[in-house]
Amino acid sequence: MSRQTNNNILVPTDFSDVAECAVKHAINVAKAYKNEITLMYVIEEGLLGSIFSKSQSDLLKDAMQTKLQVRAEAIAKETGIKIATRIGSGKVYKVVAETANIEKYDSIIMGSHGANGLERIVGSNASRTIQYAEVPVVVVKNSTVSSDGYKKIVMPFDLTIESRQKLDWGINIAQKFHSEIHIVYTRPDDEYLSNRMIANIKLVESALKTHKVNYKLYEFKDSLLDNFATEVHNYANIIDADLIVAMTHMEKGISELIIGTMTQQLVNRAGKVAVMCIHPTETGFSYDY
Repeated sequence: MSRQTNNNILVPTDFSDVAECAVKHAINVAKAYKNEITLMYVIEEGLLGSIFSKSQSDLLKDAMQTKLQVRAEAIAKETGIKIATRIGSGKVYKVVAETANIEKYDSIIMGSHGANGLERIVGSNASRTIQYAEVPVVVVKNSTVSSDGYKKIVMPFDLTIESRQKLDWGINIAQKFHSEIHIVYTRPDDEYLSNRMIANIKLVESALKTHKVNYKLYEFKDSLLDNFATEVHNYANIIDADLIVAMTHMEKGISELIIGTMTQQLVNRAGKVAVMCIHPTETGFSYDY
């Protein structure tokens, strides 16, 4: 959590309802962390080249910039948060991720319609953005967030060091919003791996106690590797959670085989619960729990 950022949240928008949900999440986070917000509209280069002339493209860019500015001024007036705007062009997920990576944005918060949802500029790109982004990405669908922020956070854990990297983020968020963290996990049938999981969970508990974070543990007794994401979502819905925190493409399953799809499943199935995707560091964290 010590990385240098520009203290700014990047929020891609196509002005759809789901994009507005992302804006509301960004406002709550920005208030808590004293961030600024940048609203970004990305125009697909292929669209401009195949349909519009240069003059028409310029008119479209001007129209979008005006629309962004109007929305930004309304948010700033309502919240007191400093709001910037920018127009990009290219493949949406690459433009968003590269902008965040190069300019060291604090995070990306964006809407998603899911893998089978309406193909819109924001919604069809969220799952791809998390693969390229080196900063945390919060993906929302129809999820709302109260003015109190994220009060219940679900964090799935496995046997990997990468999985534990999310703990620092969870603790930081919990301390900021006075949240309760729910640690969910499953134990392998293999006795050695089962004992390792128990040891890992004890380390997690110790860290949460040290930082005075309220928490609960839940073990999925009958979970299988291919439905763990579903059970995480079901649990999050049952407890009325606000946020699920997961690692991106290095998350592994209980057999320690890289499955790659778990975070994608969490994002694609995201409904009323937002999903925060953390990009793992290559060297891992040094834990002194």
